[in-house]
Amino acid sequence: MGDDALGASRDLGVEGLHNLRDLGGLRRRDGSTTPSGVFFRSEVPDQVTERGWARLHALGVRTIVDLRQPVERDRRPTAPPRVPSSDASGTGDPSVVGFDVVEVDLDHREDEEFWADYWDNGLVGTALYYLPHLARMPERAGAALAAVGGARPGGVLLHCLGGRDRTGLVSLLLLAAADVEPDAAVDDYLQTVRTADRVAAARGRPNREPELEALCARYGSSTEQAVRDAYAGIDLPDLMDRAGLDDAQRRALLTWRGALV
Repeated sequence: MGDDALGASRDLGVEGLHNLRDLGGLRRRDGSTTPSGVFFRSEVPDQVTERGWARLHALGVRTIVDLRQPVERDRRPTAPPRVPSSDASGTGDPSVVGFDVVEVDLDHREDEEFWADYWDNGLVGTALYYLPHLARMPERAGAALAAVGGARPGGVLLHCLGGRDRTGLVSLLLLAAADVEPDAAVDDYLQTVRTADRVAAARGRPNREPELEALCARYGSSTEQAVRDAYAGIDLPDLMDRAGLDDAQRRALLTWRGALV
């Protein structure tokens, strides 16, 4: 299947989002696939139209987990409208429902010592920082996982700015929890690379993927290899221990909020 066909096969038809996908349907090591409608990922939904929000609601999304820094949220607020359920679900019920928004600052830029090795040199835009970040700040990823697991019933949409690296890190943790095959987990990350032209065009900025690929090469890696190495290096039980997740939070993560048997 070509890249265009692959992108189309996961296009959920939400106006204003170009890097949106359901984490369902990915191959697990036991031969099954991840359940659909549980976790979604995207870029920042600040350009989503009214019809787009209604479509997200119809897809089952009820909670938005925003992984950006506070200063980024101030510049581009995410304020989902309250969606008439008749528009969203076709039930005819005239009641109005909303989306919960949970904010988790995954970066924690206050740790200047850590970020000195990853921010100015651009490595923050690659998966090369994933494992060091998890080692240094397990509580940050833990907060994101707790937010995901503790959301109200319904689908959870994760996003950062471009939906690439912070969203990519938490998504890899969710895929590790479901024991997804490495090739499938890596391919999910690379879907963001394949949609980069559309996202960049929608925001009127250049596609940085060639630059990031060259950066990885200077560090002896590649975009794909950096993700593959990060996924292989995830030690989820250790991370949950160091992040201080309680039994209920662990159960929610490992069962994909009860969707995995």
